[in-house]
Amino acid sequence: MKTITETITLVELKKMAANMFWNFVKAVVDIDKKLIAVDAELHSDLESLLLESGSKQKNLWGINLYPEMRGDDFIEFDSMINLRPSQGNRSRGVEDGETRRKIVEIVAKRIQG
Repeated sequence: MKTITETITLVELKKMAANMFWNFVKAVVDIDKKLIAVDAELHSDLESLLLESGSKQKNLWGINLYPEMRGDDFIEFDSMINLRPSQGNRSRGVEDGETRRKIVEIVAKRIQG
């Protein structure tokens, strides 16, 4: 597991994918602190890592990153940690357009290549 506070390259992301799931990397984005935790078997492990570092649950969203894909296919908004009826999110996706936009923006800033 790794918290990206600066940037990583797409090459590094591809290596992580190859070591764990072959074609994707699980990630959790903190939309308040604008950082990403990556490279674990479960989104909940990444969520715990960020919570232990002071992140707030309401700001954490699980995604999958596909380093071989481009455009809209690069990020998949799908994680059990996203099920939050209390925040109006009733699916494993990210239903709020503004939250999705923030996630895409943070991913674009933190992953170069």
